[in-house]
Amino acid sequence: MRPHGVNINRDRAPEYARRKKKTMDRNETIKEIKTALKRRSGKIWSVTGGKGTAWGWINIDAPPARRTCHAVKKPGVTTDNPEDYEHQDTGIPGGSMLPDDRAELGRLLGLDEPVHDQGVSIPSGSDYWAEYVDRANGRKPEKCGVPYWD
Repeated sequence: MRPHGVNINRDRAPEYARRKKKTMDRNETIKEIKTALKRRSGKIWSVTGGKGTAWGWINIDAPPARRTCHAVKKPGVTTDNPEDYEHQDTGIPGGSMLPDDRAELGRLLGLDEPVHDQGVSIPSGSDYWAEYVDRANGRKPEKCGVPYWD
């Protein structure tokens, strides 16, 4: 006799197959992406939601303690042009992502190249959120988000 409420067929199905097809809200999406990335990489990733008019957008980045890449002026340069700087790991938190983290995050999300040094910005919208939940879990996205703005 099985316990009350246990569906034997459902309980034997793989997790992804028994997940109900429902739209996740922003906070559920953030939690799922963060959990999946940590499970797959063994590292903590910063997955945060936007504020104000960017409330629905989600950003994935290395945590501030691992964002130690800063633009440092090249030795002997007296001018102040963009090409006079190079990106270096200064060990000081609060900069941008290091090349290794950029490459790893790109690989974890199934992208063809490293992510931007400021991470990945996911637009607001359930299709975009579902796409990145699939990517974070190492699955090919069932549906990709399509821009809804011009």
